[in-house]
Amino acid sequence: PEGVENYDMSLLVSDVVAVVRHLGEEKATIVGHDWGGVVAWNVAFFAPQVVDKLIILNLPHPNGMARAMQNNPEALAGTTYAKVFRESSPDDPEVFFGYPMTAQTLSGWVTDAEARPKYIEAFERSDFTAMLNYYKQNYPDIWSGEDINWPTSPSIAVSTLVFHGLDDTALHSDGLNNMWDWIDKDLTLVTVPGAGHFVQQDAADLVTTTMRSWLDARPD
Repeated sequence: PEGVENYDMSLLVSDVVAVVRHLGEEKATIVGHDWGGVVAWNVAFFAPQVVDKLIILNLPHPNGMARAMQNNPEALAGTTYAKVFRESSPDDPEVFFGYPMTAQTLSGWVTDAEARPKYIEAFERSDFTAMLNYYKQNYPDIWSGEDINWPTSPSIAVSTLVFHGLDDTALHSDGLNNMWDWIDKDLTLVTVPGAGHFVQQDAADLVTTTMRSWLDARPD
């Protein structure tokens, strides 16, 4: 939808709840990567009635992320791209890591030669302004030098599986520390050296087999 205000986290959470209900289900396993991970965490925080299990890929718990950005200069430096996304438009010549935001540049991380044209086709149907709206509406201005009133996310009581590629330069692994303090059920953390932000592509077999075995060990 048009309008930055339509990307408020409360609306994104309600969208996920609506999809679960539309499919005729009471609960679902919620899986999210990056911004999808932010939404997935918030579904677990604020709509726990629809969450059966939670799987997160390369998005540390919000409490851990906030602490890392406050206390670790390397973690804060890795967020520079988000500052650019908050302040720019898709047509700016350097908005996307030194490039304009196009279907070609967005698909630059896809290393599979057969898959890449499919991503380009999908991105050509996408709305780049909408992509930036996630940041404009939800990412706090952590670069102004002013004190930020970081909200504390509530604890959750749901089985949680977290994957994290340790070479992610945007989301520092320090954010993973003490995640268990905010999860009141079993937590499985899988860190993957050599994998970056797109851990599901960089370590596809590990992610797939681990996810399946983890789910099989927790039948409904």
